[in-house]
Amino acid sequence: MRNSHNKSTSKPIARPAGKLRIGGGMWRSRMLCFSEAEGLRPTPDRVRETLFNWLGQELHGLKCLDLFAGSGALGFEAASRGAANVIMVENNAQAHRTLLENANLLNATQIQIKLGDALSFLSTHQQQFDVIFLDPPFHQHWIEKLLPQLAKNLASNGLVYVETETALIASGPWKIHKQDKAGAVHYHLLKCGDGT
Repeated sequence: MRNSHNKSTSKPIARPAGKLRIGGGMWRSRMLCFSEAEGLRPTPDRVRETLFNWLGQELHGLKCLDLFAGSGALGFEAASRGAANVIMVENNAQAHRTLLENANLLNATQIQIKLGDALSFLSTHQQQFDVIFLDPPFHQHWIEKLLPQLAKNLASNGLVYVETETALIASGPWKIHKQDKAGAVHYHLLKCGDGT
C-alpha cells in the first residue's frame, strides 16, 4: 500500500524476513515461515505472480517437481493452485524440516517433501512431471548440470521454470518459451523438443 501523501518517495512494504505469502489458490494470503538457511533465496512475489500468469493461474491435476525447494514458495504456490502432486526436493536439513512443518500446517497431502540432492533425485526417479521448477543457488553451474538430465522427467508439452543470474541461451533440445528479468534475477520458461 502506498503512502498517499508522499507518492514520489514511497516504496512497497518489504516482505517480513523469514516469511512468504501464498499469492493464489486455496491458500491465498496464507503466510508461511521459512528457514533462514545460508544461500536460501525465495522467489520474489512479483516473479511468482508473473510465473503463474504464464502457467495459466490454475494447475489443476498437474504433477510438479521443485528440485531446489528452499522456502517452498514455488511448490506450495503450485499446490495451492490445484496441482495434483508436488514433489519438493531440498538438501538442507533445516530447510527440509521447515518445509515438513509448513506442509503439515496446511494439511497439504498432495505434497511430498524429500531430503536430498537434485542430481541424485533425477538419477533414481523416472516419473514425469508437467512442470519442473529450477531455482538453484547462483554461480554453481546447476543449470548446465541439470538440463541434460531433465528431458526424461518432463511430460509431453511440459514446462521447466528456471531462475538464473544471467539470461539463458537456448541450446540442444531446449527452447525458451517465455523470459523476463526482475532486479538481478533472470527467469525463464523452457520447452523441450517440439512441444507447443
